[in-house]
Amino acid sequence: MRAEDWSAGRRNAGLTQVQAAKALGVSQPYLSQLENGSRSADAALVGKAAELYRLGPSVLPLRKPDETQALGPEVLEKELAGLGYPRFAHVSSAEKRNPAEVVFGAVVQRDLDTRLIEALPWVMSTYTDLDWPWLRDNAKLRNAQNRLGYLVCLAKELAGLKATDTLAAWEQELEDARLAREDTLCRESMSEAERRWLKAHRPPPAEHWNLLTSLTVEQLPYAAS
Repeated sequence: MRAEDWSAGRRNAGLTQVQAAKALGVSQPYLSQLENGSRSADAALVGKAAELYRLGPSVLPLRKPDETQALGPEVLEKELAGLGYPRFAHVSSAEKRNPAEVVFGAVVQRDLDTRLIEALPWVMSTYTDLDWPWLRDNAKLRNAQNRLGYLVCLAKELAGLKATDTLAAWEQELEDARLAREDTLCRESMSEAERRWLKAHRPPPAEHWNLLTSLTVEQLPYAAS
């Protein structure tokens, strides 16, 4: 949570520093230091402030990349539900996570159910304020920038005129780091026969990102909603 989130969030909530500090269970001088960036808060306090100030999940603290990478599909489903993904409205989720972390936890998986992959363009087009540098850098460290680039491409198409500039900037940053090696969209265990078929029939953007996938924005279950 950045210093400006602390200060703007409090002001937007209509609270003085004294009122906010009391509600958060901290001293006013400590809250002032959080707002000017000279101190940082632990995850529990950030979560409490996000709830008090009614801030979006993009301000929530990020887990370590290795911890996020190890998440299983059941956890990812719950975290997508917590972000409000409409296809998982029936899934009970008590805790919200940072959307950058959720996307990263999915995109680095060796194999992942298509219904979870389908959710990622929605997340990126909905939460364009997510911590993009963190997501970009950690995806690149795991050679997942082509996967992320294609998902951003789908998110941009999904968003239409909404947030196009932000998504286009993300896409360009990944374009500059695009890998030449062939990859899948989290389906590394697919057969050689399927690989050959996809290589011949994949959509042009997937070919550009060197991905073996047939997923297009028209196939996203929420694209028309």
